[in-house]
Parts: sequence; C-alpha cells; structure tokens
Amino acid sequence: MDQDCATLARLLRMTSRRRPASRRRERTRHKRVEILKSAAAAFRRRGYHGASMAEISRALRMTKGSLYYYFRNKEEILYFCHDHSLDILLDLLEDVEADGRAPDDKLRRLVVSFVHMIIDELQGTALTMDLQALSPPLLRKVIAKRDRFDRGVRRVLQDGMDRGVFARGDPKLLAFAILGAVNWITRWFDPRGPASSEEIGEAFADYLLAGLRA
Repeated sequence: MDQDCATLARLLRMTSRRRPASRRRERTRHKRVEILKSAAAAFRRRGYHGASMAEISRALRMTKGSLYYYFRNKEEILYFCHDHSLDILLDLLEDVEADGRAPDDKLRRLVVSFVHMIIDELQGTALTMDLQALSPPLLRKVIAKRDRFDRGVRRVLQDGMDRGVFARGDPKLLAFAILGAVNWITRWFDPRGPASSEEIGEAFADYLLAGLRA
C-alpha cells in the first residue's frame, strides 16, 4: 500500500517536472493543484453547477480576484481537474506497463492508485463528473486522454488472459466494470469514515481480482 502511494507521489512530481521548469510556473501549478482540491470538494458537496467561484475562494481564504488570476472561470477549473488527474493516471499506466510484474500485480497497482486518486486527489469526486459542462474542444481532449487510460487497462486485462492469469472474457466490458466500480466510490464515500484510501483500494483490488482469476 505504501509503495503504491509512494509511486503515485513520484508520478505527481514527474508530471510537474515535464512542464516548463521555471520556479514561477512551478509555484503557479502548485497553487492550481491546491485550488483543484478545494474545488473538487465543493463539486462533490454541491455539484458542478451548484458550487460557485465565491465558495471555492472562501474555502481557500482567497479573494475572488486572486482565484481568477489562476483560473479564468469555473469551466477551466473543471477541465484542469480532469486533465491533471488523467495525466497522473497515464503516467502511472506507463510505469505499470513498463514494469515486469505479473498482470494481476499490474492491475492491482492500477486499481489501488486509481482509488487513491479519486479519494485523496479529487476529494471523492468522480472523473466522469459533469463532462458535458465542458465546451466541445475541451471535452474532446478529456475524452481522448480518458480513452487512452481505458485502452491501457484493457491491455493489462488481455495480457492476463493470454498468460492464463485471468479467465477469458471481453476486456472492454471488464475495463468498464472496473473503472465504473471505482468511480462509483464517490456515491457512498464519506471522508469521516474509518477506512483510508489505501484500505479501500486494497479491498477493491481484492474483490475485482478475485472475479477475474482463471
């Protein structure tokens, strides 16, 4: 569990390093991620349309003017929420696919880290949240990245089937089931509850892998 969280933290740093390396830009990106987490919590409580820029700025103890310095509008926050999170998941996928572990170990890492992303990075907000609120150009960008991650999960599943680790099935449908199960966490997750993201991630990985094994 600790290794998976450490890997995700490392990938977060790698994602930041691939952006232009000036100190000012790094500080700006760090602040945008901080705003993202506060906005994601507001979106979870009130929904995208119900959460206002004023509410987000109050949670951060910022003026609305300061918030607008980092994001032009609420749609830009929503887009960054998806884009930033998908960048991290795609980095994770690349790291997992390059790893020499068995397919079931690879899938476990993906599931545990995805759960950690949903609960800790996105404050219990689903990556499917309010996609239609994005303008068509931004929506196409998010869907393209989401589909890349989806295809990567399918490749891990297909590899597991080919090697006899997983029972035969439709990788596309199985990927939908896995990703849908993780995104559904947002419907019942209570941050005041006793289970940590690592515990929930491991439990989900146990259940999902048990249903896949040959």
